[in-house]
Amino acid sequence: MTFTIGRVLLVLIFIISGAFKLYDLQATAEQIKAVVTIPDALSNIAAQIVSATGMEIPRILAIVAGVVEVAGGLLVASNIGTRGAAFVLALFTLVATFYFHAFWNMTGADMQINMIHAMKNLSIIGGLLIFVVLGSWRPVPSNQM
Repeated sequence: MTFTIGRVLLVLIFIISGAFKLYDLQATAEQIKAVVTIPDALSNIAAQIVSATGMEIPRILAIVAGVVEVAGGLLVASNIGTRGAAFVLALFTLVATFYFHAFWNMTGADMQINMIHAMKNLSIIGGLLIFVVLGSWRPVPSNQM
């Protein structure tokens, strides 16, 4: 039971954060637009995606981020596809940390706050990597040992 509670608590941040991203796509897209730039090498592909969807890349990325967080969090919490979902969430968290908590480019209070966020994210990545290793493993109840 404790293992299940720990599993849910670890991914609750993704489920809630992803839901908020999807709830307010415009604000999420604006945050993404402020820090993410499409490399020139991918500009043709990005233009095709914009043309096909009728949405700007930051909005598409906001939707993808929200879906990845909610779906990945729910999958890990419910112990379905745990390894894959945990790996995707760990990779997502690493990328998000790089773009949104780049403390190495900051000074003063901003640097300290973002360093704390980056360290928190590294801890979460560590927890997710444990689930990448464990997969759908379930602890054996003590009365069956």
